[in-house]
Amino acid sequence: MRSSIFPLAILILVAGVVASCDNKVERRPPAARIVKAITVGAAPADQMRSFGGDIRARNETLAGFRVGGKIVERLVDVGAVVKPGQLLAKLDLADLALRASEAEAQLALAEADAKRYRELRAKNVVSQSAVDTRNTAQKAASARAALARNQVSYAALTADHAGVVAEVLAQQGQVVAAGQGVFRLAWDGEREVAISIPENAIAELKVGSEAEIALWSASGKTYRGRVRELAPVADPSTRTYAVRVSVLDAAVDHAPLLGISATVSFKMPCSSSILVPMTSVFQQGDLPAIWVIGKDNKLSLRPVRVSSYGDGGARIAEGLAPGERIVTAGVNRLHAGEKVGTADEPH
Repeated sequence: MRSSIFPLAILILVAGVVASCDNKVERRPPAARIVKAITVGAAPADQMRSFGGDIRARNETLAGFRVGGKIVERLVDVGAVVKPGQLLAKLDLADLALRASEAEAQLALAEADAKRYRELRAKNVVSQSAVDTRNTAQKAASARAALARNQVSYAALTADHAGVVAEVLAQQGQVVAAGQGVFRLAWDGEREVAISIPENAIAELKVGSEAEIALWSASGKTYRGRVRELAPVADPSTRTYAVRVSVLDAAVDHAPLLGISATVSFKMPCSSSILVPMTSVFQQGDLPAIWVIGKDNKLSLRPVRVSSYGDGGARIAEGLAPGERIVTAGVNRLHAGEKVGTADEPH
């Protein structure tokens, strides 16, 4: 009987050893997940922001005829330098001359009628009221004749100021209405850069803000600039604000050419925000959050407030402090309380 009990005891002992080994394997801690991480820092106090634009004259005028008609002659082209009073274009005078002749004939008739009634009044044949009526008719006819003469002179379009023809808007043979632009004239004198500023930057600018202007066609050449004008309302299609920046230290004889491209740079203050990669933001519905790595290398999901998104990343206004470590990749596969290893990357 002993011979049968002994092998059974051996089997029980071996099974116990195997079970003990299995328990040891199950208690082995899992390997920590390796994640990419950065240590965040505060944004700089100021940053340079640049916007593209083009050089324009400080003053520009749309020159047009004060009467309507057909253009019979255009005397200047784009780029022409003009002087005050210089003739730019002419209208057909035929209809205007006929109106002037008609007005002159009506004036002559009214003058003769008024003269006759004054003579009759001297003979006490007509009343004074009848004379007053003819005198009033004469004044009205005189005014119409003067207006007709003026309209004849309006058929010649002249330059009001010295400058350059920046654009031709109507051609010879075209019929134009009164006030319709025929030329765009850029006045001599101060030069400006016309730029458009997005909504998230317009609040940092004001009239008088200093700027630096660089010309794309002249590498290394810069000018001092100052904001002269800020549009109070955004463009409805682009949602940007039109801004004019004066070029301060460009002499008139060496001023930048009209229409060339330029870059305007402003030093804008930054809020006490933190810039993080876009890949580090974990979206919980409509609320953004970031995985923060604690001192024990355990993860916690931290709600944050994002002030803006841009090409450089997401700018965190609240929820993070400089010096904290955050996960920058694979944020959708992590769990709160999970212990991780880190492969820090420069930031």
